[in-house]
Amino acid sequence: MTSPERTEHLVLPGVLTADQAMATVRGILAVQREDGAIPWFRGHHLDPWDHTEAAMALDAAGEHAAAEKAYDWLVRHQNPDGSWYAAYADGDPHDVTDRGRETNFCAYLAVGVWHHYLSTGDEAFLDRMWPAVVAAVEFVLALQQPGGQIGWKREPDGTPVTDALLTGSSSIHQALRCALAIAEQREEPQPDWELAAGALAHAIRHHPERFLDKDRYSMDWYYPVLGGAVTGVAAKSRIEEGWDRFVVPDLGVRCVVPNPWVTGGESAELALALWVIGESDRALEVLQSIQHLRDPESGLYWTGYVFDDRTIWPEELTTWTAGSLLLAVAALGGDEATCAVFSGDRLPRGLDPDCCEAEAPQ
Repeated sequence: MTSPERTEHLVLPGVLTADQAMATVRGILAVQREDGAIPWFRGHHLDPWDHTEAAMALDAAGEHAAAEKAYDWLVRHQNPDGSWYAAYADGDPHDVTDRGRETNFCAYLAVGVWHHYLSTGDEAFLDRMWPAVVAAVEFVLALQQPGGQIGWKREPDGTPVTDALLTGSSSIHQALRCALAIAEQREEPQPDWELAAGALAHAIRHHPERFLDKDRYSMDWYYPVLGGAVTGVAAKSRIEEGWDRFVVPDLGVRCVVPNPWVTGGESAELALALWVIGESDRALEVLQSIQHLRDPESGLYWTGYVFDDRTIWPEELTTWTAGSLLLAVAALGGDEATCAVFSGDRLPRGLDPDCCEAEAPQ
């Protein structure tokens, strides 16, 4: 049961009080199914990435048993090739609504597993999850292209989609580093994964032409920083370059320009990216700016807000929006596991041989 002691690091001025933090955690738990599945909301679908994000938020709140149930759900329903489908109706593994298999969805298991291990120190959990992590990583790396970028997905018939998404590949970069950290903890070196992560980091840093042009989307702006591929001076410069384009003062972060629509998930993720580069004050301001999205009754957050006509849209309270906010608050509040996963303090470094040169001050 969520308690003030478990959520004390989730208290943040202007963002969450102790009671609000507990309400948000209870809101996610209320959506979780008995079998561990965490759909977007009851009656909607589950996707593996957002399911994992919500599970990580539960760990950050001390709800380790519920988080473990979420990871066990993934293990039970992993496909033989190491993947998961893109969408399951209300988390029902027998009601698949999108049989595509997206690489960044599958890779994210490694981030969640490493986060849970750092939260609990549970070696038995790490051992139990290791085969699923290996299978997921191998599925993902089978779609890595010669330029280092990762193909987006496999179609339902197995056809590979070799076009790469910058946001997805940046998330995969973080996942590969977490998978390597797990391998290191288990004393099972994975040199091929190291090479793959290095090639992917190089592509993200230096070859935007290898990715589909999604420059209008804010995730393509901040995810190379959030995923740990772009760091140091380059990370700060990237954030500054896109700030006025995507950030709407006192309202949050646009999902896509020029649409007058700010979203809670993108705003919370930007706040986390800001924390990563040492901009905690601005991170706090961004989180404070989206409190108009909070539903006081459920403790959850509306997905987005259309600010030209002052309308909540879509009318859905999503577990992953609440999860991303809790993780950003946990980082700002000093939660050890969350800080380690997103700062990279306990993740492999130097996988890209040109990283030192790329990050050197000019």
